[in-house]
Amino acid sequence: MAEKLNALASITSTGNRHQAEDHELDLNAVTSNPLSINDVAGGLTSDQKFYIIKRLDLGHLTTFEDLPPTAVFMIEKIQNLDIAEAVEILEQFMKDHDSDLNIPNEEIEFIELLLSRDPNKAAKDMASTVKAVGFSTLEKEGSDKERTAVNESDSLSSLESLDFKKVFDWELQVKTEAGLIAYWSPYPEVRAVTDPFDDASVPCETWRVYFLGIIWVAIGSVINEYFYNRRPSISLRSPVVQLFLYPCGKFLEYVMPKKTLKIWKWKIDLNPGPWSHKEQLLSTLCYSVSGGAVYATSFITVHKLDVFYGNDFLDFGFQILLVLASNFMGFGLAGIFRKFVIYPVHSIWPTILPTLALNKALVQPEKKENINGWTISRYHFFFAVFAFSFLWFWVPDYLFTALSTFNWLTWIAPNNFNLAAITGMQSGLGLNPISTFDWNVMSMNVPLAVPFFSQVNSWTGMFLGFFVICGLWWSNYKWTGFLPINSNSIFTNTGDYYSVQAVVKDGKLDEEMYQKIGPPFYTAANMITYGAFFAVYPLNFVYVLLCDHQRLWFAIKSMARSMNFKKKTSAYDGFDDPFSRSMTKYKEVPEWVFLIVLVLSLVFAIICCKAYPLNTPVWTIFFALGMNFIFLLPFCVVYSTTGTSVSLNVLVELITGYALPGNGIALNFVKTLGTNIDAQAENYITNQKQAHYLRIPPRALFRVQMISCIVCSFISVAIINLTITSIKDYCTPHQPQKFSCPNSTTFYSASVLWGVIGPKRVFGGLYPVLQWCFLIGFLISFPAWALRKWGRRTIIGKYFHPVVLVFGFVQWAPYNLSYYTPSLILSFIFMYIIRKKRTAWWEKYNYILSGGMDAGVAFSSIIIFFAVQYHAKNIVWWGNTVNTKGLDYEAPARLNATISAPDGYFGPRKGHFP
Repeated sequence: MAEKLNALASITSTGNRHQAEDHELDLNAVTSNPLSINDVAGGLTSDQKFYIIKRLDLGHLTTFEDLPPTAVFMIEKIQNLDIAEAVEILEQFMKDHDSDLNIPNEEIEFIELLLSRDPNKAAKDMASTVKAVGFSTLEKEGSDKERTAVNESDSLSSLESLDFKKVFDWELQVKTEAGLIAYWSPYPEVRAVTDPFDDASVPCETWRVYFLGIIWVAIGSVINEYFYNRRPSISLRSPVVQLFLYPCGKFLEYVMPKKTLKIWKWKIDLNPGPWSHKEQLLSTLCYSVSGGAVYATSFITVHKLDVFYGNDFLDFGFQILLVLASNFMGFGLAGIFRKFVIYPVHSIWPTILPTLALNKALVQPEKKENINGWTISRYHFFFAVFAFSFLWFWVPDYLFTALSTFNWLTWIAPNNFNLAAITGMQSGLGLNPISTFDWNVMSMNVPLAVPFFSQVNSWTGMFLGFFVICGLWWSNYKWTGFLPINSNSIFTNTGDYYSVQAVVKDGKLDEEMYQKIGPPFYTAANMITYGAFFAVYPLNFVYVLLCDHQRLWFAIKSMARSMNFKKKTSAYDGFDDPFSRSMTKYKEVPEWVFLIVLVLSLVFAIICCKAYPLNTPVWTIFFALGMNFIFLLPFCVVYSTTGTSVSLNVLVELITGYALPGNGIALNFVKTLGTNIDAQAENYITNQKQAHYLRIPPRALFRVQMISCIVCSFISVAIINLTITSIKDYCTPHQPQKFSCPNSTTFYSASVLWGVIGPKRVFGGLYPVLQWCFLIGFLISFPAWALRKWGRRTIIGKYFHPVVLVFGFVQWAPYNLSYYTPSLILSFIFMYIIRKKRTAWWEKYNYILSGGMDAGVAFSSIIIFFAVQYHAKNIVWWGNTVNTKGLDYEAPARLNATISAPDGYFGPRKGHFP
C-alpha cells in the first residue's frame, strides 16, 4: 500500500499546472506498482472515474485493476483541477481555437455549451438525465461519494448509452475537458501518439544514441548519395532506419556491461538501462534530419561533368563550403522560427505523427485492450502490417505491375484517343475511381495522416484543374493541342522534345541555334502548374497574415524579448500548453546560437562567390535568404496545420532568371541555396516538433542535428566525387548500370530554361497571361479570409482552405487524378468515418497502420532493387505489359504540327522568336 501511495505522490505533489513539475510522473514507480481504478482519485466516484477513462478513449481496457500510467495521471490531474481554473482554461480555449481547422465544430459547440450552462440548472437537470441512462452512483454525488469497488461491466454499459456531448455532470465534464487541454492536448491525433506526462529520469542523450545515429547516418549517406543519380534510384528512408534502430538499441542494452567510463570530466554510462523511447526517437531524428541525398550535390554534378557545364574550378573546398552553406542556412532559420511553428499548440504537424506512433509501438509497453474485438497490441500490429506490406509490394512493383498503374479503363479500348486522354494514368488526366493497388501510389498524399479536410481541398483543386486543362487542350490555347495533354517536359514548335543542350554553347545561349529551334513550349497541364505556383505564393503569404496575424504578432514579440540579452527570459514564455510547460525544465538553445549558425553559413556562401569564378553577385545570397525569411513562415503555418508543403523553387528561379538573364551558373547557385534553405528548414522544424512532443531536451537535439548534418555533408561530397570519377559514362543516357542522372539532368535543364534562355522569353514572350496569376492569388486571399472569419461555423467556411485548394492545381504534370484519388478515398475511410465512429480503434491503430505500410514498402523496395532490378530480371507477361500498350503510354498530341500548323510548325514565326 505504501508503494502505491508513493506512486500517486509522484503525480499529486504539485498543484500548479504552470510549473514543469506538475507535468511529471515517476514512470518506474507507477508501472512497478499496479494501480486499480479504486486506488486513484479518492475524491471521485467510480462512475466518474469510468467517465474520465471513457473520455480518454481507454474504455476498452480488459481490466481496470492495472491502469496505464496515462489513465492514472489524467484522473488524478482532473480530480485536483480547481473548477474556477477549469472554466478559465475553457474560456481561453474558445479564444484560441474558435476557428481551428483541426477542432470539429461539435467539439467547439460542446465547450460553448459547458460554458453557457448554469451549474445550478445543470444540477437540477442532471437527476433526470442520469436516471434515464442508469448512471446510479452520480445520483449520490451530493451525499456520499462511493469509493468501493464496482462492477466494471455494469458501469461501462451505462456509459455506452450516454451522449458525451450532452451535459449531465457539469463540474466533472468541465474539469475533464479542461484537463485534456491543460495536461495533454485538445487534438485526439496528438493524444494518440504522445503521453500527457514526462519523466526526466528516462535515458535520452546517451552514447548509444550517438553511436547508432552516426553509424546509420554514414550508411544512409553512402547509399542515398551513390544511387541518387540512378534510374530507378534507391534510398534508405527514415522508416526503415527507425525500424532497424530498435534491434540495434536492444542489442546494446543486452551486451554492454553496467559500468561507467570516465573520460576527462565526463562520465559515460555504458549501459544506462533499457533502450528507451526517447533514445529511439532521438537516434531516429539523428538520421532523418540529414536523410536523403544532399541537394547541393546536383550543383556539383552539373558543373563538374563535361556532359553538362564542365567547369574545372569545383575543388573539394568549394564543394564542402557549398554543401555546408546550403544545409546549415536552413538550420539557422528553423531555430529562429521555433516560436511561430513549433511551440504553438495549433501547429500539430500531422505528417510527423506516424513516426511518433511507430516510436511508441516499438518501445513503450501498453495494457491489454479489446477494441471492437481487436486485442492485438500496437507492437504486433505494426509487424503484421509491415510483413504484409513487404510481401505485397512485390506484386505491384515486380510480379504484376499493372496493379500499380491500374489504367484499366484504357484496356477496354487501347487506341481510343479521348479515353486515353481523360482516364489514362500514364499520360492522361487520370479520371479513374480505382486507379492503383500499390501503397506507394495510394499514399502519395499521406492519406492516414493528412487531415480529411486538407485532402478534400487538394483533390478539389486537382479536379477543377482537370476541367481547365481540358478547355485549354481542346481549344488549342497557346498551341497546347500540338502537345501531349499532361506532361512536365518542354517541347519544340514541331511537337518534339526540347533538348536544352542544343541551344547551349560554352555555358551560354547559342543565339544561332536558338533561332533555328525556337523557344520551349509547355503542355496544358504544365501551364496550369506554373500558373498555380505563381498564384499560391501571394495567396499563402497574405492569407496567413490575415488569418493568423495575432498569433504571428505574439510570436514576434516573444522572439524580440528573447533576443534581449539584458533580461533573461525563457523561450517558452507565453506558451501555456502542457508540452511547452513541461519543457521549461530543460535548457533551451538560445536564439543567438542559431544566428551564429546562420552567419557562418552566409560566410561559407560568400566565400563561394568571392573565391571562385561563379560569376554570381553576393547580393543573390541575401536575396535567397530574404525570400525564405519572408515565405518560410507562412509556408510552415500552412504545412503545420494541413500537411500541405509549398516549395519556393519556382519563385526563386523566376526572379533570379529575370535579374540575371543568361547566367545558368548563377541561377543554379541561388536555386541551390534558395530551395534547400526552405526544404532543410522544414525538415529541421519537423524534427524539433517531434522532440517537443516527446520532451527531448532541446540542447540534446541540437547537438545531434549538428553532428548528423556535418557527418552527412562530408560523406556526401566524398561519395559524389567517387561516383563521378569511378563510374564510366556517368550521366549519359545509355550508361550500362543506369546511372543516367535524371535528377541532375533536370537540374541542368532548369538552369538552361530559367537561366540561359530566361523566363522573360518564355513567360514574357509566350505566356504573358501567367504573370496575372500573381494578382489572382493576391485577390483570392481577401474573400477567402472573409469567409473564414464570418463563416467559420459553417462547413465550407471552416474547412475551405484556399492555399491547399490552389496548390492542388500544382500537382498536375506529370501527376494526375489517379495518383490522388486513392488518397482521398483512404482519408475518407480512416480520417473521417473511422476517426468519428471508432475513435478508440483509430487512435490506437491508424498511425501504426500508416507507419507499417510505409516501412514495409521502403524495405521491400530496397530488397527488390538489389535482387531483381540492379541486374534486371524481367518477367514478361500480360500483367506486366498491358498497362504500357495503347495511346495512354504513347502520350500523343491532339494535333500534328507537320499537317495542321502553318509551315509545319506552330507558335511565333521564325525571326520573331521572343
